[in-house]
Amino acid sequence: MISTSTLWRVAGGLALLLLLAPFNMQAQDLLNQLERETTDSLRREYVTATFKGTRVINGHSIETPGKGSMLFLISHRFGTLNSGAYEFFGLDQATIRLGLEYGLTDNLAVGVGRSSLEKTYDGFVKYKAVRQSSGPRPMPASVTLLATSAVSTLKFDPQPERSTTSRFTYSYQALIARKFSPNLSLQLMPTLVHRNYVDLRRDQNDVYAIGAAARQKLTKRLALTAEYYYLLPGATADDYRNSLALGFDIETGGHVFQLHFTNSQGMIEKFFVPQTTGDFFDGNIYFGFNISRAFQLRDQK
Repeated sequence: MISTSTLWRVAGGLALLLLLAPFNMQAQDLLNQLERETTDSLRREYVTATFKGTRVINGHSIETPGKGSMLFLISHRFGTLNSGAYEFFGLDQATIRLGLEYGLTDNLAVGVGRSSLEKTYDGFVKYKAVRQSSGPRPMPASVTLLATSAVSTLKFDPQPERSTTSRFTYSYQALIARKFSPNLSLQLMPTLVHRNYVDLRRDQNDVYAIGAAARQKLTKRLALTAEYYYLLPGATADDYRNSLALGFDIETGGHVFQLHFTNSQGMIEKFFVPQTTGDFFDGNIYFGFNISRAFQLRDQK
């Protein structure tokens, strides 16, 4: 038979376990909470909305449409402001580009467009290779790679007709951007434009430029933007101007409306990098706008 003292010891042990159980549960909960907080603190956080749209002004930003998102973009340039009252200060003239961009993934996008200038068709592939982030192994900047092609379909009559191959122009860019604060973003754009055909022997088939852009948020829905492309020394830099543009981003619901002033008439790299002729400070300024609308074609999982 079990002695009375043994029963008392067993009963006391059970009572002690019952008394300590709540403390053990609280300790376990505390450990779980600390583990969750540690995991959260080590989680990488990516920076978003470095720029509001896929374009800064003339050129691309690091942004791409999200997976399954289709972006319809209308770009418009009037004539130069110094064209005088007869041309209604440029408003009687117009150059337009219509474009479609699609996000194959959150990091990879493709696009096509058609410009009235030289009746040009263009296409591009855009890949977001590196994203600015904080947390473990933080990344100080984002890098997006861009490759474009453009073909002019303008007739050259009465001059000898050019071959299809000679009508192509290609451009390659590394878009490097950093969002320094919720209000300020900067971007650098090393650029190469290759032209299969040039008019004169002294002209360059390969044109190198370095671009810089900035976005300063002024209010919740308004931001100031600026963009500049510097042509590296060569025949092209001697004959043409550096592209300069200033503008405003206006967010209106599902639209991003961009108003700007630039000395470049063309709206793709083929035109505004190696073929800008206007002197911004002499009044050769084209007033224009970009307006974009996104459509979600495929649900994101």
